[in-house]
Amino acid sequence: MRFINTLIRPLAAAALALSMLVPAQAQSVGDMSKDELSALIEQIVEEKIENLLADTPKASAAKGRFGMAVEDYLLANPQLLERMSVALQTQAQEAEIAQTRETLKALGDRVYNDPDQVVLGNPNGDVTVVEFFDYNCGYCRQAVGNMMQLLETDKNVRFILREFPILSQGSADAARISTIVNRTEGVDYLEFHTKLFQSRGQVDKARALEVATEMGMNPVELELAMQDQSITQAIGRTYQLADALGINSTPNYIIGNEVVRGAESYEGLKRRVDNLRECGETTCP
Repeated sequence: MRFINTLIRPLAAAALALSMLVPAQAQSVGDMSKDELSALIEQIVEEKIENLLADTPKASAAKGRFGMAVEDYLLANPQLLERMSVALQTQAQEAEIAQTRETLKALGDRVYNDPDQVVLGNPNGDVTVVEFFDYNCGYCRQAVGNMMQLLETDKNVRFILREFPILSQGSADAARISTIVNRTEGVDYLEFHTKLFQSRGQVDKARALEVATEMGMNPVELELAMQDQSITQAIGRTYQLADALGINSTPNYIIGNEVVRGAESYEGLKRRVDNLRECGETTCP
């Protein structure tokens, strides 16, 4: 039965049951719910399989005939495979969304209240957007402008930046210096952030130190502070958060109870924020 269950049942339920077996029940199908119809199909297919395999000496031949019947039907109706593929993909996406929501709920303050996160916009805003970024990510460079436009047009958004250096050692060094800048009173983090993204070529330790020095910080002290264990721990917490949420690229966003994977335009961010206010989801019905 394992052979039938793993290879035949999904195809038989969708193909043979619908085309060959269900018509016998056609008069009552219209009155059935989706769950009742699915249960009926399962029952009929199980009976068909049992009938085919009832005679043990002929079981192998029955398997062959049954498999050929399924194959013939699918070859004659290729659109069924496409429908099945779309259904499976939709099911997988729904499962992933549900799992992400559960994970976000479990993570709680680790998402929105890390001591080293950068908070821009309205710290008491009614909607929070979290962005994972890398200073050497081209799409993250474009995302800066989208973030700035969102903060300019919506004064009730709380925007959190999380250092997620994954592209190079230069990214990791820049993230360490950036974390120190964020901790330093009297230094404009956003100015530092935008200047690094305006840099030509790769952003590395030298470039981050150069920008920080231009803003009045001591480069020697910065290099010493880079090795502090608390800096390593701060960036490590973002790595752990990203791992828990299946984030492995930049930019990625957390908006409400959803992880938005990949770059998002200003219009896209604004629409998701507005939807969250309207219906509690980033996509309203």
